[in-house]
Amino acid sequence: MTPEQNDLLCRVEGNAPMGLLMRQHWAPACMAEEVAERDGAPLKVRLFGENIVVFRDTKGRLGALKEACPHRGASLSFGRNEACGLRCLYHGWKFDVDGAVMEMASEPEGATLKGRIKAKAYPVREAGGFVWVWLGEGAPARFEAPTWAPSETTKIAIVKMHVACNWAQVLEGSIDSAHSSSLHSTNMPTASDVSGSTATDAAWLRPSADKSPKLEVQKTPFGFRYAAIRKPIVDPDKQDYVRITLFVAPYTVHIPPNDQYKLSQMLVPIDDVNTMFYWIAWHPTKGIEQDEWRRFCAAEVGKDVEPITYKKLRNLENHFLQDREAMKRGDFTGIIGIPSQDMAMWESMGPIADRSEDKLGSSDKAIFQFRTQMLRAAQAVAEGAPAIGTEEPRVPYVELASFEGMAAKGTDWRTLAVSEAELRATRATVNA
Repeated sequence: MTPEQNDLLCRVEGNAPMGLLMRQHWAPACMAEEVAERDGAPLKVRLFGENIVVFRDTKGRLGALKEACPHRGASLSFGRNEACGLRCLYHGWKFDVDGAVMEMASEPEGATLKGRIKAKAYPVREAGGFVWVWLGEGAPARFEAPTWAPSETTKIAIVKMHVACNWAQVLEGSIDSAHSSSLHSTNMPTASDVSGSTATDAAWLRPSADKSPKLEVQKTPFGFRYAAIRKPIVDPDKQDYVRITLFVAPYTVHIPPNDQYKLSQMLVPIDDVNTMFYWIAWHPTKGIEQDEWRRFCAAEVGKDVEPITYKKLRNLENHFLQDREAMKRGDFTGIIGIPSQDMAMWESMGPIADRSEDKLGSSDKAIFQFRTQMLRAAQAVAEGAPAIGTEEPRVPYVELASFEGMAAKGTDWRTLAVSEAELRATRATVNA
């Protein structure tokens, strides 16, 4: 990749084409739990280089306003959230969830200025454990609940962590199936007595020791799906161990599940060189408790990550507290937690990796597909075209599913865990 292509892929601030592409999708501003309290503290959020404030008012309505008060630019994140509005501390101007001015304490009664001023407000929705905002121009697209919220009773647990690098190198880690057999080998050990990914309190057992999977990629209307095909320990001449991952543009990945819960990730750009990492464990009937999920990932708030910012205790400055003695005892990385192991690799590449130096191999087919597809998508948006994933035929999010398990030799992996809706949409896209 050239430096110009790298910038096109990575940069999201201002009028960068990739940022404009992302603004044509509803974006997760924060977890719903962060603004659960009525009249609670407003939350400062940064998305695509834009600062906003999210709050829940006295009646439980959610609001998302531009952080800077329209009066003199003071931060509304310091504001008083009271009596169905957010009041700026500087001069007492108060705004409702739609940005309308409710009071102007510093202005005389009946001042005409009140009717001519409005805070910038963004459309808001709540679903799947998240608060979603629309940062695009014009009327928002139809909102659709995420894949991990097929019903109100679905059990959802969320890990949130700040990553000090660009969104694209984070996402490339999420769609890189080959690395898990090395980087996460301590947390994902091989076991001959399991037929698929099997979750315990401390690890996910795998039925394969194959570190060099065969990768195959299929383009779809929403992005692509790919299969990592490995030799299993048991009956390798009769069956394959198949793990299918879905990339849903612009920044969602559904990774292969285990026997207790399904797994999805969102790698959301904060700005050009910072990303918010969300890892969702979910299941309609099984699942994992929120506290247990965060302990498993070494991502407990107040212990492993800071409240509000979700910055990590283990980070690049302290070498992720890597324990070389633990490595001598058999721990592969000496770094605690699957997310931190990943983040050590991502952040070590620098804020924006120089992709012109990469030497891609056969295990990087999904990486190549992602770069090619998203570069073309950003170029299309720069030329005035709609963003990838917004045109018909669209696949309903609830119809999307990853997969892991054994498949008899000769099975077409493209038929595994795929809905009729996705098959029809993919065929229509190919034929077009």
